[in-house]
Amino acid sequence: MTYETILYDLTDGVATITINRPNVRNGLNTKCRIELLDAFNKAEGEARTIVLTGAGKGFCSGQDLADATSFDDLDLESTLRDEYEPLLKKIYNCNLPTIAAVNGAAAGAGANLALACDVVIAAQSAVFLQAFTRIGLIPDAGGTYWLPRQMGFPRAMGAALFAEPVTAQQAADWGMIWEAVADDEFVAHIAKRAGHLAEGPTGAYKLVKQALRQSYDNTVDDQLTLEAKLQGKAGKSHDFREGVMAFMEKRKPDYKGS
Repeated sequence: MTYETILYDLTDGVATITINRPNVRNGLNTKCRIELLDAFNKAEGEARTIVLTGAGKGFCSGQDLADATSFDDLDLESTLRDEYEPLLKKIYNCNLPTIAAVNGAAAGAGANLALACDVVIAAQSAVFLQAFTRIGLIPDAGGTYWLPRQMGFPRAMGAALFAEPVTAQQAADWGMIWEAVADDEFVAHIAKRAGHLAEGPTGAYKLVKQALRQSYDNTVDDQLTLEAKLQGKAGKSHDFREGVMAFMEKRKPDYKGS
């Protein structure tokens, strides 16, 4: 696929996917969602980690309302079901670790697109905005799922009802994102974080994601059983053997992702 609304770069095992519509603050239209889905599928087959970011000064302003010519043409249920849902599931269930590099404002579906990633790292000047009630809507694109789990129910409710910006530092302090980074250090920091994951034990990362996510629905007994099963699988991997040998030999491990 030739991309028109995103940029794709693969360097040293890191696939960087950039929403490239800065003229509309990286708003999401149909073409952009199709291209994002294709890019994540592509990256899953050739990278070791994925970074999602936005071009220019903003991350993503959410749904491009100009995508529909009239209210009569706007079918939000179908758009969410047919276009957002496959993309969000692909990001959430990706076999690789994913980083949302939130370089600026992340609003509406753009904020929730970021929260679908495994790790969210934001520039200090970035903000997260659940803007939906400002135009008579509810949080979508997974917002009603991610927010209570990542920032707690009271803050999720406040963010949804008041539709007020949450600063990057607030988001980090509340546990909504992993960390907020000074703007002048952001690009280098993202490269360092992504490089660390790209050189790591990709298979183990996949199992970590599975174990943590299933814990929400498991009893303690179920989770202990799952841990034992997944650890048994990890223990048979090349990367486990390499990790132990590197530790014993006091050298940097050469993980293969298997």
